[in-house]
Amino acid sequence: MGMLSRMSTVVKAKMNRIIDNAENPQETLDYAYEKQLEMLRDVKRGVVEMVTAKRRLELQAQKARGNISKLDDQARKALEMGREDLARVALERKQTGLMEVDGLDLQITDMQHEQEKLTAAEQRLHAKVQAFRSKKEVIKAQYTAAQAQVRIGSALSGLSEEMGDVGLAVERAEQKTESMRARAGAIDELADSGVLDTPMLGGGDALDRELNQLSASAGVESELAALKASVGGSEPKQLSGGQS
Repeated sequence: MGMLSRMSTVVKAKMNRIIDNAENPQETLDYAYEKQLEMLRDVKRGVVEMVTAKRRLELQAQKARGNISKLDDQARKALEMGREDLARVALERKQTGLMEVDGLDLQITDMQHEQEKLTAAEQRLHAKVQAFRSKKEVIKAQYTAAQAQVRIGSALSGLSEEMGDVGLAVERAEQKTESMRARAGAIDELADSGVLDTPMLGGGDALDRELNQLSASAGVESELAALKASVGGSEPKQLSGGQS
């Protein structure tokens, strides 16, 4: 029994959790409001039926009173004609009619009291329904606002996590940008100092190469002439006649 009791408790707890997750407070409030409106319509229908029944009895009592007046006239005419037996019958029917009217009046009075009770109950229920409607709309508005706050909070939470990753990416981008800017600055500085202005080796077009070759040949010939002159001036004279 203990195990079964625990299992029942667990099942109930899980069912309650499922119901809580599936329940929509707005739908629940609207459903409760519709049920109250249905009850209010039933009460109003009961009041209408009560008034209709009372009116039917009032018409029946009115007809009975008219018949009593007619029987009274018939009894009087019968006595005038010397027909006491007919007058007696008419008066007997009149008494029966009076008893019927008394009974109808009693029922009408009772129904009037019931109508007043139903009318008062309908008014109280109507006031409660209206109050519940106002409260329902307030609760629904509060629930909608709470839902919006939850969604905004969830969005901000996810945005905070995403912005953390974005911040790291931005930081890396800034570091790369600073590195590139430093490199560009160094290249500009070397260019301004002329370090990067190196002559072209083996470059240029055919005219440039030919001019360079002519300049080089002229330089070589000039240096060679100077060297010959220097060597010729310092060379020892030979003895004539083969003297040693």
